Order: sequence, then C-alpha cells, then structure tokens
Amino acid sequence: MSTTRSIGFLHPGAMGVSLAASAIASGHNAYWVSAGRSNETRDRATEHGLIECDSLNDCVERCDVIVSICPPAAADDVADQVIVSGYKGLYVDANAISPMRARSIAERINRSGASYVDGSVIGGPAWTRDETILYLSGPHALNVASLFEGGLLATRVIGDAIDRASALKMCYAAFTKGSTAMLCAIIGAAHALGVDDELRAQWDLDEPGSASQKYTRLQRVTKKAWRYEGEMLEIASTLGSVGMPDGFHDAAREVYARMGPLKGTTELPMIDEVLRHLQGA
Repeated sequence: MSTTRSIGFLHPGAMGVSLAASAIASGHNAYWVSAGRSNETRDRATEHGLIECDSLNDCVERCDVIVSICPPAAADDVADQVIVSGYKGLYVDANAISPMRARSIAERINRSGASYVDGSVIGGPAWTRDETILYLSGPHALNVASLFEGGLLATRVIGDAIDRASALKMCYAAFTKGSTAMLCAIIGAAHALGVDDELRAQWDLDEPGSASQKYTRLQRVTKKAWRYEGEMLEIASTLGSVGMPDGFHDAAREVYARMGPLKGTTELPMIDEVLRHLQGA
C-alpha cells in the first residue's frame, strides 16, 4: 500500500489546482497557503478539496513535498521563501523557467538541505486523462512521478539532469506560444495596413475555415498573455545561452505585454479590442 503524502502547492492557479486534484485522486493530501491570495484562488482550492494553511511556515511544517507552480517571474522568490522557512523535503519546481534558472534554484534548494526536482507542464489544466504531461528530471524525479499516478495528469521522467525538464519546456513553448505571438503580430499588421479581408480570404483559400480559427486563437490567448510575457523572456534567454537567435521571443514578449491588460476578462474580447491593444492604442 502506498504511503499518503502531504503535498503543498504554491500557488494553486488554474493549472496548479488541477495538479493538486491528481495528487488527491492518488490518495494524497494537498495543501495551499491562503495568505495574500485572491478569493478566486480560495474558491478553486475549496472546490477541489485542498487543505488551507494560513502561512508558508504552516505549510512547510505539514508537507514533505512542495510543488511550486507560479508565474515565471516569481519562481526565485517562492524558492527563496521556502528556503528561509527551513524546509527539508522534496521541492518540485514546475515553473516555465530557463534551464539556467532551474540550475540556480536547484543549487540553493539542495544547499539548504531540501531536494530539488525539475518539472515542466505541457498542456492545459489536467482535467482530461493523459492530455497534460508533467515532465520531471533529477535524482528524485521518480519519487515525484508516483505521487500523481492515480489522477488525470500524466508524468514522464526524462533523466537525472537537474535542468532537463525545464529545457524541454522552453523548446516546446518556443514554438507553440512563440508562433501564437507571431500570428497576433501578423493580424495586427494586416489590420493596420488595411488588408484584413484579403488576408482572411487567402487563409480560407489555403484551408477552408482556417481564418476564423486563427482569429479565435488571437482572442483566446489574451487571458494568459500576461503570464506568457515572462515565459518569452525565459525562452529568449534559453535560446541565447546556446547560440541561437533570441530576438524572436524578445519580440513575442512585447506582443504579449501589449495584450496583458486584457487579463481577467470572463468573455472572449472583441477582435477590435484586441487589435487596439496590439497597436498600443
């Protein structure tokens, strides 16, 4: 019989709460820290059965595994807060960060007496079996993979290298999210140049119905553009570190930054509104 583990999730956004649900379905307890979090986060945590901790110190005292899944810019701060707390368990960094940042955080975590596991999530929130994959790497990766085996989330262990999961995430997202940013810039340019209708018509000649799909893709990405901005910086840094041009994703970062103010809209924004933001209006 497997041992029930106590796993803290910092912090359960749409993705994090789905990972927590898979841990709970696997027979484990999932915790979250309520201090400073929004009512929306509280509602998600309550709906999916996470146990509330009123502080980070409370969480690390209860948990022998911590999963960090937050916006890329916050990854270092979250790790450093956990280090200061005196935590000595498994620390799973599931953030979209460069392999260089993964190595830097791993060094600090391991030096503090905890054990670092590199993680990266590919796919949307894990509500359909095996459609979302948590890639894991590092000496303790197999231990982490076993924590989710009874849920909808799939896991893949891809080696002992401490930064391998992050490297994969960067290369994968460089295309998926980078190409979406390019599409947004192209649609914005077509609008500014007055060839929207002609471009739509040509896309539909190439593949019937594809124009509508592309414009819907533009609308849908606005909800996460604020988060993707930081991820593009991580990708640019990753590509540059191995001698690849990094300008593609520096430009993609700017595209997502312009759409960032559309964060939090419950309905898909109108095309004209997205175009205004892309053009800096």
